[in-house]
Amino acid sequence: MEGSVKNTIKLLTFSIAMTASLGAYAEVYKHTDAQGNVSYSDEASPGAKTIKVKPVTTVTLPKPDEVPQMVEDSKKKQEQDQGKAYNRVSFDAPENNSAFHSGNGDVTFAVSSSPALLRGHEFEVSLDGQPVGQNASGQFTVNNIDRGTHNASVKIVDSKGKIIQSGQGISFTIHRPSVIN
Repeated sequence: MEGSVKNTIKLLTFSIAMTASLGAYAEVYKHTDAQGNVSYSDEASPGAKTIKVKPVTTVTLPKPDEVPQMVEDSKKKQEQDQGKAYNRVSFDAPENNSAFHSGNGDVTFAVSSSPALLRGHEFEVSLDGQPVGQNASGQFTVNNIDRGTHNASVKIVDSKGKIIQSGQGISFTIHRPSVIN
């Protein structure tokens, strides 16, 4: 009897392994002989009963040389998705193509986004191609700007300074008294 139990355990282990490897469409048959020994097979035999086997979930892993490209593609998609996080990034003040007087040359920029900034993101304002500041409040004061026409741009950057999204730039003219006139 003890040998019969060992054989049954071996057979059961084999049948489980076989069942796992058969896939969703294979049929498994269970047969019990006159001595009560159970056997499993993929071939029908007289008196065998068909057993329903659940499909085995399989995962196909990528080849090692494909992984770097998959990681790069995933990063690009994430960057594109982040870039779509904002419907609008723009200047609220000064207005585009505006002209105004500033005796001391100070200009306060107000910028905003829709929706509001996500955690870890900041606005970055540049004046004539040079960054003048980063913050999450959207208020930037630049002192002593020369008279004349200037261009400003706004971007949203992450905590590492990486550009998430750029907004529409503006142009403005400062009228400022000079020593000559």
